[in-house]
Amino acid sequence: MFTPQYTITNHLLSNIIRIHGLVKDLNDRRFAKVVFVEFEKIAREVSSYASTSIEGNPLSLTEVKRVLKSKPEHIRDSEKEVLNYNQALEHLNQLLQSEKLELSLKLILNIHKHITRGLLLRDESGRLRKNHVVVHDPRTGEIVYLPPDVNQVRGLVNDLIAFVQKNSKKIDPLILAGIFHKHMVIIHPFMDGNGRTTRLVTKVLLANMGLNTFNLFSFENYYNKNVTKYFQAVGEYGDYNEVAHSINYTLWLEYFTDGLIDELLRVQKLLPTFGNTPDTTLEIHHRKMLEYIKQHGFIRDRDYAKLTERAKATRTKDFQKLLDLGLIERKGKGRSVYYTQKV
Repeated sequence: MFTPQYTITNHLLSNIIRIHGLVKDLNDRRFAKVVFVEFEKIAREVSSYASTSIEGNPLSLTEVKRVLKSKPEHIRDSEKEVLNYNQALEHLNQLLQSEKLELSLKLILNIHKHITRGLLLRDESGRLRKNHVVVHDPRTGEIVYLPPDVNQVRGLVNDLIAFVQKNSKKIDPLILAGIFHKHMVIIHPFMDGNGRTTRLVTKVLLANMGLNTFNLFSFENYYNKNVTKYFQAVGEYGDYNEVAHSINYTLWLEYFTDGLIDELLRVQKLLPTFGNTPDTTLEIHHRKMLEYIKQHGFIRDRDYAKLTERAKATRTKDFQKLLDLGLIERKGKGRSVYYTQKV
């Protein structure tokens, strides 16, 4: 049974408290749909660039934007990596808008298949590795880490999944997401694409914890700022079978949450430049309406009239504003019209 070692230091606890506050602040904000569409596109560009750059992809951010915009037919592997990662992001974003994605081996394998399509052999894409691998120091080429043996991989991945599932309501989800991230890298379950797959699955775990800004979020960008530090924090040195029982996740969890704060602050700073106007800002009466819907499942104009002293014409404008922001949807006809939260 997988039992990771870590300590809730003051640094880590402070980070967790701050992240939850930043997430709440971002999730309380409301922007027009056009704002989210544009910002989501930028976030995917940054994520696709950063996550592939971490693994040595030579394309610059400008080149990545060009590839994602033009989607050329005849492409190099470096361009295919970027397109695959971006498509995986789009696919996961769409799924997360309609359902909660449960962590499973099937999900992990599907993500790996998505990002390695056309880049690995068929019996390697979307499948756990069948051969031994080694990890080299990217600067010197020296072998620095020997991952678990092939016959250990499936059991280790399943143990990690079971640990996350079992503790989903016992351990702070930020800690679970961080532990999952590092341990997947340690297991190194695939012939290639381990880092990209791990970072995408981690994004899913963060979305499930309530980070509804998933489609605006690019924590890969933080890792790409100092790739050497990232590899030192997330990886291990030596033979897995010799170091497995002494691995401590504390420093990594501090670094992991440092990165989330850095990215959340970046998003928080940029969002106002993408349309924080009177047309997209929610007032107290708007929030009362949304809270009523949350409690009762729907709201009618006569219900709203009891919550506020606003005139009939003004109430109509209030409903229209939330409709335009994509927060509610109209149902029924005539006097039977009511509004529900848009999913």
